[in-house]
Amino acid sequence: MTAEPLVDTVDLAALGEAFTRDPYPVYAELRALGPVHRVLIPEGTPAWLVVGYEAGRELLADQRLSKEWRRASPTLGVSKVSSGTSMLSSDAPAHTRLRKLVTREFTPRRMEQLAPRIQALTDELLDTMLAGPGRGTDLVEALSFPLPMSVICELLGVPFLDRQAFRQWSNTAVSSLDAEERLSATASMTAYIAELIERKRADPGDDLMSALIHTSDDDGDRLSGDELIGMAWLLLVAGHETTVNLISNGVLALLGHPDQLAALRADFGLIDNAVEETLRYEGPVETPTYRFTTEPLDVGGTVIPGGGELVLVAMADANRDPARYEDPDRFDITRDARGHVAFGHGIHYCLGAPLARIEARIAIRSLLERCPELRLDADAAKLRWRTGMLIRGPLSLPVRW
Repeated sequence: MTAEPLVDTVDLAALGEAFTRDPYPVYAELRALGPVHRVLIPEGTPAWLVVGYEAGRELLADQRLSKEWRRASPTLGVSKVSSGTSMLSSDAPAHTRLRKLVTREFTPRRMEQLAPRIQALTDELLDTMLAGPGRGTDLVEALSFPLPMSVICELLGVPFLDRQAFRQWSNTAVSSLDAEERLSATASMTAYIAELIERKRADPGDDLMSALIHTSDDDGDRLSGDELIGMAWLLLVAGHETTVNLISNGVLALLGHPDQLAALRADFGLIDNAVEETLRYEGPVETPTYRFTTEPLDVGGTVIPGGGELVLVAMADANRDPARYEDPDRFDITRDARGHVAFGHGIHYCLGAPLARIEARIAIRSLLERCPELRLDADAAKLRWRTGMLIRGPLSLPVRW
């Protein structure tokens, strides 16, 4: 193993809104210099940023990087964002056990059975949008947020969820640059989810939340109270945050590329490919949730120290690496985008990927069919984007038809 070279710290925090809006040129510059860089992320925490497809994909599956917060070095000053114990904050074999208890609820076949209901919810939202005053709206408010939130609430069996309050907590917990704000939002959400679980425990139904509370595997294993909170938190937050931004990013990319929009309108058989290209070109997750070193790692000749150092894989950059995709900064819905890492890679590959794909497919196609003259009602260069390096998407998306 090579000796650790002297590494200058790149202050991503100092790049401000320009980096938030368009991080890709910065990542490309760093990638040209090598796969690993010492950075200060916008949240103010020092980290090791890994760019490029091969190095990123390899580390996403490297179990020497831990997802458990107890592994984090105290010098980082980071605090856990999520609540309870979930797959997102567990390593094997605990992760294997937790995933086994819920995997059967998220098979592609079971998710595809939800398509008719997702279509009905989409139609209802578009009916409301098109019946409103004027011929314009914020698509995030009208479709991108309420659709996945409605789907995950129905799936979990929590129609009484206070969606606006939950949305505010969720947005703050995963995107705020203020540590105290994130902790406060997480605490509020934890208390709320604990109450949801108790209500479902007292009044179970034919839904996923009730199944998680009462079901067990063949060995009699079931989720503990802390694990139930963690799983509910993961499903509710991850179940809508990624899809909200996948829908918004897909529509924005299409409206910004009229030739691709025209190609899709001419052949909606391209819709699945359009969703995959959106995931590659402008995926909803810029970097995954935190990973911590358990031993020194040699990545491309740079040694990342052990002892709980924070490592972030720039999935957004991996998907635009010219070594993997030809002309990667071009949005092309006819390209073969397979192999992208927008949903991660390895044992932490996103469990809800099939559901997110179905929702995006139905939402984008239905929107374009119902709104043949849809256009962006704002300067794309002036749209405000989610802060932080986890979730990527516009805060609002003004459109007209």
